[in-house]
Amino acid sequence: MYDLLAGLSVIEASSFVASPTAGLYCAQMGAEVIRVDQVGGGPDFRRWPVTDANDSLYWENLNRAKKSVALDLARPEGRELLQALVRATGQFITNFPVGGFLSHEVLAEGRRDLITIRVMGWADGSPALDYTVNNSVGYPMLTGAGPEPVNHVLPAWDLLTGAYAAFALLAAMQRRTATGEGGEVRLPLSDVAIGTVANLGGVAEMLYTGANRPRLGNAVYGLFGRDFVTADGWRTMIVVVTPRQWANLVAALNLGDAVAAIEAERGVSFAADDGLRFTHRDALYPLFERAIGARDHPDLAAAFDAGGIVHSPYRTMHDAVQDPALVAGNPIFGQTDNPSGFAYPAAGAFATLPHAERQPPRAAPRNGAHSEEILSERLSLSSGEIARLIDAGIVGIANTGEMKK
Repeated sequence: MYDLLAGLSVIEASSFVASPTAGLYCAQMGAEVIRVDQVGGGPDFRRWPVTDANDSLYWENLNRAKKSVALDLARPEGRELLQALVRATGQFITNFPVGGFLSHEVLAEGRRDLITIRVMGWADGSPALDYTVNNSVGYPMLTGAGPEPVNHVLPAWDLLTGAYAAFALLAAMQRRTATGEGGEVRLPLSDVAIGTVANLGGVAEMLYTGANRPRLGNAVYGLFGRDFVTADGWRTMIVVVTPRQWANLVAALNLGDAVAAIEAERGVSFAADDGLRFTHRDALYPLFERAIGARDHPDLAAAFDAGGIVHSPYRTMHDAVQDPALVAGNPIFGQTDNPSGFAYPAAGAFATLPHAERQPPRAAPRNGAHSEEILSERLSLSSGEIARLIDAGIVGIANTGEMKK
């Protein structure tokens, strides 16, 4: 946690990954992010992984450092309260549909300089998820050895969209500061995905070659990079991206003469050309397989580290969580009280500001934990009016809408 965005308040009405991630990143940099949910929790409130008590570990980590207001959004008065909060604050992150009571046009009627950041599926408003968008842009047909498509587990497009949404909010605010104008920014997952494909050269490559890239298994396209198995059974990934790394890798494995023989036979030099190492992988891989397969992993790891060679053994996520360098000894982690009651290291801001004090991570709120505070401060509602709304079930508070114990 840092205070770079102290003084900024954002209303978030969202669910699942992309939109909550945008709010999370803002909160971790010090913004006051007020998440508005349905009384009792939205559609992602119990999303797996969950504890034995059905508390979502997913939800309480994507919503750290936020405040929570619970409203009955199925009722007109609850919707009007959310609209009033958005207008009173001026910044809004959501993945609700383009039309309806949370359309930018409706909200901006009472706040012309309002900034709305809207995460979408497809640009035409039709729904999509990370996993269906990923299929649409072709990555599962490049992953693995084939011929079956291979879906990846990481929701990459959700996370990229969330980060881009946080950036877009600050960019729109900068424009508003200069011009006084608000506006809506729409971020479809599909555009983030295909735009990223284009940024990595994929669109140009397909049009230039007229063909799909071949499936490579665990090999890295265009580089010398692949998984190899050591004598003691460790599978490790090795990737070379610089001439120095290549030279040190060849030296560490005592393959100088063998590599030189291939170069002479084929009339090439691998010293400074990534593409040639990839093109001639049919000759290089067997050499490296034998050399790596003859040595134990600790010996190889020490030699690779000494030479600045990029490598890593394959591990399970459980293994990674036990690694002090990644978790226990990593300053991004700290302890907080969690709605689930389960104590574990919580992640704060990923960035490190060397000349700023890092604040500890903060807990996620319980559903409705800040309803009374926010409605009083932002909408100037009296305690009597708030009590009426609570009694009517239009507003939820933590002791009625919190995670069950």
